[in-house]
Amino acid sequence: MTKAVVVGSGPNGLAAAVTLADAGVDVTVLEASDVPGGGTRTVEATLPGLLHDECSGFHPLALDTAFTRRFDLTAHGLEWAWPEVQYAHPLDAGRGAAVWRSVGETATALGSDARSYTRMFGPLTRLFDDISTEFLQPVVHAPRHPLALGRFGLYATAPATWVARRFGTEEARALWGGVAAHAFRPLGSPMSSAIGTALGTAAHRFGWPVAVGGSASIAAAMIALLEAHGGRVDTGVEVASMAELGEYDLRMLDTSPAGAAALLNGTQRPGVARAYRRFRHGPAAYQVAFAVEGGIPWAYDPASRAGTVHLSGSLEETVEAERAVWRGHVPDRPFVLLGQQYLADPSRSVGDVHPVDCYAHVPLGYDGDATERIVAQIERFAPGFRDRIVASAVRPSQRIAADNRNFTGGDILTGANTPRQLVFRPRMTLHPYDAGAPGTYLCSAATPPGAGAHGMAGHLAARRALTVLGR
Repeated sequence: MTKAVVVGSGPNGLAAAVTLADAGVDVTVLEASDVPGGGTRTVEATLPGLLHDECSGFHPLALDTAFTRRFDLTAHGLEWAWPEVQYAHPLDAGRGAAVWRSVGETATALGSDARSYTRMFGPLTRLFDDISTEFLQPVVHAPRHPLALGRFGLYATAPATWVARRFGTEEARALWGGVAAHAFRPLGSPMSSAIGTALGTAAHRFGWPVAVGGSASIAAAMIALLEAHGGRVDTGVEVASMAELGEYDLRMLDTSPAGAAALLNGTQRPGVARAYRRFRHGPAAYQVAFAVEGGIPWAYDPASRAGTVHLSGSLEETVEAERAVWRGHVPDRPFVLLGQQYLADPSRSVGDVHPVDCYAHVPLGYDGDATERIVAQIERFAPGFRDRIVASAVRPSQRIAADNRNFTGGDILTGANTPRQLVFRPRMTLHPYDAGAPGTYLCSAATPPGAGAHGMAGHLAARRALTVLGR
């Protein structure tokens, strides 16, 4: 029987393992941590019973993919839940903007920008099934839906600041800037609209759901499916070199490119090893989890019903904050992404005390303390927030990197979203999963289609491995 080892049990490593096991491969997953899941771990970070997602919290691109169409995770315990408002962007003086599942409802709330919003997101939403099929794979491919992909590309390839010009109100411009900032990129740079366009459209087509019981439920469902196919996950196993593992027909690495190069220790083709070591990482996250009594007292009411809240003020403030972070500076008012997963999944709360997960964008490798900046940014839009904090837990960028080696320097995207790496990651090749050593494949978020708990990088890497193997 063909044997495979998967190093790393993040969603991509598990998706690779499931795909291989389904094809009859004997699969073992090795995880250094005592808890599997990588970026889909859920912990009681603040108080007993309060469930906090350590990294990914909302999953707009995980519902309908080639992986989920092949493997039904809901049959293995995964349940999705949705907030009433998908995301919101408060402004000063109780103003703001928000996104509902309905394009029409969202547009109506934007007043004079209703038509502009509808003309952008209406067609994209109708075409999104075809669009997402195209971008949830390597960028360089022969498209099956060229017209849909072209419509997406009109916005995705432009700087986010250019797309913002279609909106006339401060509210609509700020709303767009907040979702575009998920790219961790200066918003004036080419292709800085790609991730915002995808996530903004997904909010209307699929919503921004949470996994009931925490994002760890995604990993649990994948592990249950893997075990049903005869595979297994061994935790607490530190792999220092692939040479120590013995003989396997396939070796799947759910690691950073530099981590893969270290594990392979000179057995890669030299050009591939150089490319892996030169792979560029983007800005970092600085995370704080809060236990909040009574929830956050938002001045902008839709934020109190939103699963995700973007805190950065006006578009101009967001642009400046992201530019500063890319240049190595921590802004006084950083971009903060805040998750209120409990609104969709009340099981995460204890009585009237609710878990809130948030992080700020900070420079790569940041070793300072951004906690007060985060609290002040929340308090700015929710006066009285400080008084409702019952407990908090901080994960600085360096701790994030130590807890998960894929997150080099606190880079939770596993790679900078530069134009080159959006098109070619982790290196310039038509076969991005090939790791430059026989039978070895990189399957982490450093490969296409990038970050997210959708598992598509692992699924596609495993399919590539089976193709080369003649399976």
